[in-house]
Amino acid sequence: MSVQRLETLNEQRRTHNEHMKIAIAGKGGTGKTTLSAGLCLSFAEEGKRVLAVDADSNNCLGYALGFPQQVLERVAPLSEMKEDLRKRAGAADSGGYFLLSPEVSDLLDKHAVEYNGIRLLVMGTISEPGGGCVCPESVVLRALTRHLVGREEVVILDLEAGIEHLGRGTARHVDWLVIMVEPNAASMRTAQRIAGLAKGLGIPKIGIAANRVKRDEEKEEVFHALPGLPLLGAIPYDLALENTSFVPWENDEVFRRAISEIKAGLMRL
Repeated sequence: MSVQRLETLNEQRRTHNEHMKIAIAGKGGTGKTTLSAGLCLSFAEEGKRVLAVDADSNNCLGYALGFPQQVLERVAPLSEMKEDLRKRAGAADSGGYFLLSPEVSDLLDKHAVEYNGIRLLVMGTISEPGGGCVCPESVVLRALTRHLVGREEVVILDLEAGIEHLGRGTARHVDWLVIMVEPNAASMRTAQRIAGLAKGLGIPKIGIAANRVKRDEEKEEVFHALPGLPLLGAIPYDLALENTSFVPWENDEVFRRAISEIKAGLMRL
């Protein structure tokens, strides 16, 4: 390979890393939101443009990022704006048929809020269960996810707990799906199912991150439970994280190092 070609490929890779789209999945309570917030804060600290997308029905990402209450009070989940979603999807005038590509480009400007260089968009969850859901919420939220992929900024999606979101295709257009796993049987079983669905969707890169790790042997357990997937890093058990609703980014060196390790794996692989 020529030097010029290698330099071109390296530049393309650097540009791509500037605009990574990363979805975080896992069983409820495994620390998805903690990891999402940590990655957002780390990228923002580097001066990158960051969009944090809360697609979990608990809507905790803004709190984890330290957004003030008065800012969060201005946020309403997009999925609750049912009449607007019906109009965008074409359901109101089409006798039940939906547009394949509804207009969503204005949603960010209208509904995202910003604090300390991070923009937050709360998508909410889709009320109709099942991977085959065809409803105004799902049509618009899928279109919005596709739209986010083309934006020149880092996008971190904190997904709904479990595997239902993957059945709807919410994560289909991301660069990375990171599965958060605790070293226990229930968490690892859910992670295995998520990994299987993600592979079926064709997500280009799937990795795992361990959480609440107390011993090196627990990292090995997680790694061996999900063969073929890279272990990007591990967050040690941290009492400071357990006892607060926001991520103590400035004062928790252990957590910062763990996030740096995971982020380095995302950038390298």
